[in-house]
Amino acid sequence: MINRSNWRKTLEAICIPVGAVLVALIIFGIFCAVVGANPFAVYGSIYKAAFGRWSAWQRTLIQASPLLLSALCTVLPARLGLVIIGNEGALVMGGLGAIIVGLSLGESLSPLLVQIGMAMGGMLFGGVWIAIAGALRHYRAVNETISSLLLNYIAIALLNHLVEGPMRDPSSLNKPSTFPLAEINRLGDIPGTRIHYGLLYGLIACIVAYILIERTTFGFAARTAGGNIRAAQIAGLPVGKLTIIICFLAGSCAGLAGMVEVAAVHGVANESLNVGYGYGGILVAFVARHNPLATALVAVSLGGILASGGILQRSHSLPDATVLVFQGLVFLVVLYGDSLYGRFPFFQEKIDSVKKFPKKSLQ
Repeated sequence: MINRSNWRKTLEAICIPVGAVLVALIIFGIFCAVVGANPFAVYGSIYKAAFGRWSAWQRTLIQASPLLLSALCTVLPARLGLVIIGNEGALVMGGLGAIIVGLSLGESLSPLLVQIGMAMGGMLFGGVWIAIAGALRHYRAVNETISSLLLNYIAIALLNHLVEGPMRDPSSLNKPSTFPLAEINRLGDIPGTRIHYGLLYGLIACIVAYILIERTTFGFAARTAGGNIRAAQIAGLPVGKLTIIICFLAGSCAGLAGMVEVAAVHGVANESLNVGYGYGGILVAFVARHNPLATALVAVSLGGILASGGILQRSHSLPDATVLVFQGLVFLVVLYGDSLYGRFPFFQEKIDSVKKFPKKSLQ
């Protein structure tokens, strides 16, 4: 038998985000018309650049790879009732951790072992970075949203200091960077494509996150604490340990995204790590309603939008940052959409009328 209440809640969780995106499309179309571009032509160009052919799909999936991992930095703590937006900082720290390990190991080990070491270094650096916000929240009642946001700026400042100082390659004149990774230690592409293995890392991470949160005792404890932290404490759940572990796992996902950017895309650590994938991951997490599996679909959609920035500039004389305008509109509308849950009668549970049973006759 179908549980109608769950069916209606599921439908509500789908319709409201989809409706929010449609509203954002309308507003973005008005914006395009105001600046002198044909909205329908702009939408057509976005589709063509993102999904029109196999080469476009490859660009989209390359853009989606870091979004998959950075989004989990917000998705996982949200199940515990925390709003973490330190994705960009954790990604940057993960990139730094990966390049430090990669340069330290050099060619002394096999490429596979070096890549594993870089992944562990990136995950450790990113995990510790977000665990700091979790520890501040639990032990000192510091708002995790503000602390994780400020940690972004600290991470970016640390990156700039290192790549322009102690870790700078003297040959990087115009764009200060670290020494490059050995070519043999870089992540390769999936055979037959231009898509690097970071996409597989992201997909696997989303599946593992879903299983961890929805199918394990640890995930049940985290969701219980997120629903009512006071009740969880009374029940004896280790809320502090849960908070730090969840935040560490969340940061490690974003840190792995930084490792992928270093090992598969740039080959060095420089300001290119700070291009907004972490902030894009926040948008992906909110649109996906903090569902790890839905994150994959939303990340691909946003990756397509980001991949279309160049064609909007060439074909419609729009600034390359136009896609960031669209991204911001989606984020604002989705945030507003969160206030609409429970407002529509159609999505509410229908209470069946109480059946009347005949009274038993008194003997």
